[in-house]
Amino acid sequence: MIKANDVFKIDKDIELSLKQEFIKALKDKDFVSLVNSLELDEDVLMKYTSRLKDCVSECKNCNGCQGLIECKNKARGFILTPRKNNNMINFSYMACEYTKKEEYKDNVVLFDISKEIKNASLSNVFRDDVNRVEILKKIMSYYNNYFTDNKDKGIYLYGSFGTGKTYLISALLNELAKKGVKSTVVHVPELIRGLKESFSSDYRDRFATLKTTPILLLDDIGAEYLTAWSRDEVLEPLLHYRMNENLPTFFTSNLSLEQLEKHFVLTNTSIDMINAQRILERIKKLSVPVELISKNIRG
Repeated sequence: MIKANDVFKIDKDIELSLKQEFIKALKDKDFVSLVNSLELDEDVLMKYTSRLKDCVSECKNCNGCQGLIECKNKARGFILTPRKNNNMINFSYMACEYTKKEEYKDNVVLFDISKEIKNASLSNVFRDDVNRVEILKKIMSYYNNYFTDNKDKGIYLYGSFGTGKTYLISALLNELAKKGVKSTVVHVPELIRGLKESFSSDYRDRFATLKTTPILLLDDIGAEYLTAWSRDEVLEPLLHYRMNENLPTFFTSNLSLEQLEKHFVLTNTSIDMINAQRILERIKKLSVPVELISKNIRG
């Protein structure tokens, strides 16, 4: 049977052990700097010595780190950080500078698009090509006006193959993502093919996302295998919803608007032509056409 005096002795032994560990840790100037910043009494601090040492160790790991791939911390891209809470210390994992730089990419959702698009940046756009002047002006105008009451329409960017149309619009979306704006990029031919092959909840959810996402890029529209169903039951309701809700929508295509209208005409019946015109009217309401005729940067 443990006596009261024995419990008291155990408590004193633990306290002594904690104090010794704390005093030993104070030999590290970085540890001293950390505990001083917390502005707590020594008898409080020494209870957290082990965790505080972990914090110092993780901070040291970050010194000279060149990127997430080199991260040595327990949670890659995060640093164990102490915070004073009255007469206690709370610990949490804070994102490092490299993680913060990557976090904005979560604001851009990609469907059937190369993940490399998430690295698209306006700073990497080739600007010496005079053919890009107009689209770059439109992109910068859209970016500058997005958070104002004079928000521009989206852009219908069309032109020759391999000129970087998707990259340019994606670079704009990435810049907006850094400001917390969410967007979605979808490859239209794959969207239509996938919807045609499956009516699972996955595609119903995807379609709902496309309708409501704050900004949408419909990539390579006009290259899809078109049927009356995909035109009238997929694209038209999608565009109609976004037009009515005033949701910014962008397009890339190899076809001009005139060529796209012909693409949407499946037969020569008057009803079919009206349905094709209905699609075009919604695209025109949502975006302004900009042509890009430039060299094929895909090689």
